[in-house]
Amino acid sequence: MTDSIMSKAATMEIPINSNGDTGALQEDDSLEQAAKLQWSLDEQVGSSRGTRDLQQVMVSGPNLNETSIVSGGYGGTAEGIISTSSIKGPAVQYNPDFNKRIPVTGLGPNMHHSSSSSSMMAEEATRGVAVEKIEAMRKWSLNTYKCTKQMISERFGRGSRTVDLELEAQIELLRDTKRKYENVLRLARALTNHFYNMVQTQHALGDTFADLSQKSPELRDEFGYNAETQKLLCKNGETLLGAINFFVSSINTLVNKTMEDTLMTIKMYENARLEFDAYRSDLEELSQGPRDAVAMARIEAAQQQYQVHKDKYERLRSDVIIKLKFLEENKVKVMHKQLLLFHNAISAYFAGNQQQLEETLKQFNIKLKPLGVDKPSWLEEQ
Repeated sequence: MTDSIMSKAATMEIPINSNGDTGALQEDDSLEQAAKLQWSLDEQVGSSRGTRDLQQVMVSGPNLNETSIVSGGYGGTAEGIISTSSIKGPAVQYNPDFNKRIPVTGLGPNMHHSSSSSSMMAEEATRGVAVEKIEAMRKWSLNTYKCTKQMISERFGRGSRTVDLELEAQIELLRDTKRKYENVLRLARALTNHFYNMVQTQHALGDTFADLSQKSPELRDEFGYNAETQKLLCKNGETLLGAINFFVSSINTLVNKTMEDTLMTIKMYENARLEFDAYRSDLEELSQGPRDAVAMARIEAAQQQYQVHKDKYERLRSDVIIKLKFLEENKVKVMHKQLLLFHNAISAYFAGNQQQLEETLKQFNIKLKPLGVDKPSWLEEQ
């Protein structure tokens, strides 16, 4: 009896008007009637099992979006059939408490398809990045292995290397010149430091003589003469310091920027030469082996890599030749100017020719800074 009542509740008809309009009848009226029927059955049967079965039937009953509303009895015609999918309204989900309506969102197939598509695209992008990193690591490891093998072979005299005798001689000459210019720069900085301290001492000594000339009437003239002499020497020393600082700054730019930039290009050229020889040796080894299909494929791939590194080596070799030429021209021009400045300034200072010393600074467009306000420029670069 309970089963028959439950089946009727699951297929309960919803009465409609003759024109097929549901009118004021709401979507959940039949469900409320079914709920009342459930409670009446619970009272009659009094079994917890019957209650659970009926709740399961009501919850998993016919989907209103997939069923039809039939006018009349079970044997009625199809004229009064209304598809519930045409009834507009928010989708709801019912819990066992039939008096509560819970809105259901995100059930549309388009939303599920969009989210799955975006997740698939994100996974593909992540996978692509991982594959690129793995491939880059593989190429780097292979290249490092080949270059290390070539370097060890050259060091122990078992491998051959590409040598450009003229270019190698120019590179070695540049490195030797850089070492010598670094020594000149070190000595010039030491001279500037010592001379700066001497000028500072002369300035303090002149101030002391001037103060004593005011406080010692019996030695006023003697202290005054020495004060004036020290102030003049201090002024000439500041002028000479400006010339030496300019000399040091120019040599520092030539050594640590211009020459260093050329040496960086030379380092890239030497690395390219090592890679070129490594892939050249690899191609020679493969060419001496068997000539089956697999070996021919490897030889072709090695030939492509050899050509790539050969082009890179020749390009950097050309860059080194050009930079060495420009560096030599720039070095001669800069050193000619700086050595002339250094000679004229030193000679004028120790000869006591203040006018010639000032003209030397004007000739090279050197502006002086007041002594004691700022330290020499080379000290700021330390």
